[in-house]
Amino acid sequence: MKRVTIKDIAKIAGVSYSTVSRALAGSPCISDATREKIEQICREEGYYRNALAGSLNANRTNVIGVIVPDVTNPFYSELSLNIEKNAYQNNYNVIMVNSCHPERSISDQFDFLISHRVDGIILANSTNEAFKLVKKYSEIVPTILLGDSFHAVDVTNLCTVSTDNYVGGHLAASYLIEAGHRNILYVGHREASISHQHRFDGFSFAMKKAGLTFDVLENTDSSSSVEAGHVLGKKFCQNLGDITAVFAATDSVALGIMQAADEYGLRIPEDFSLLGYDNILYSSLPTIQLSTIDQRKQKAAEKAVRALVHIIENGMREDDSHRISIPPALVKRSSVKSLK
Repeated sequence: MKRVTIKDIAKIAGVSYSTVSRALAGSPCISDATREKIEQICREEGYYRNALAGSLNANRTNVIGVIVPDVTNPFYSELSLNIEKNAYQNNYNVIMVNSCHPERSISDQFDFLISHRVDGIILANSTNEAFKLVKKYSEIVPTILLGDSFHAVDVTNLCTVSTDNYVGGHLAASYLIEAGHRNILYVGHREASISHQHRFDGFSFAMKKAGLTFDVLENTDSSSSVEAGHVLGKKFCQNLGDITAVFAATDSVALGIMQAADEYGLRIPEDFSLLGYDNILYSSLPTIQLSTIDQRKQKAAEKAVRALVHIIENGMREDDSHRISIPPALVKRSSVKSLK
């Protein structure tokens, strides 16, 4: 099928090429009747205006780029959807890319988005590399870091948005301790993630304050997947010992632990309680009912998009350089049993 051009529309409408161009650009020089006629012909003929070409003339594309680690991860798929919803509400469209491809670095993803003339970029990541990249590319295009950075680092000329993972980890330990658990296993901590480190630090502080110690099963994978949780779950489900509660560093890891428990004939929460972190959609399913710490993805997406749009439309000012911290929330379901 031949692609319809603006010259074809002009011929059908019986007007000049420039008249069609001005009508589609919303020029006040074109009468409402002529504009409506041209728009109707465009719909009938299947003509689509080159939005990119038009936006370049205005030096704005109204498109933001979003880089996430892996959209197949339930947490990031939900986060991505909320970013897109909030972007649309602010009259922006989204180009989404995944940084999990080994053949393409995050720098490659930034270069790709910048070459496609996005107005700004949100990087959802919590590694040391992420912060350095955001500092670098924010000098080229407005950029927001949606994730943790170490508190000691300088955020001048930079805005970061994240859940307070230290508070989240503390909240998780406090909840299990309050429920009467003393023999608690921490599963899925990843040293390479700053979010995980803050989460772990908060958990450790609450346990130490209660005079308790705990064991840790590290996740050496590059992501906190169900598969990783399943592997880790099998390591302790075959010999539960005196463990009464398990804190999974993410809900995906917790789902993998549930799978392992089922394979070993263990029941949750009868044989051990399980607490997750993220509050992904699957956690609330009737057959799962996972107690968890809610990262409040909707709020994080809203704050990140709002901050980015503000910088795009107003420029980066000194008071825009700050961390936006979102308090997490405990969601109680049936996977944690009280021992009191």
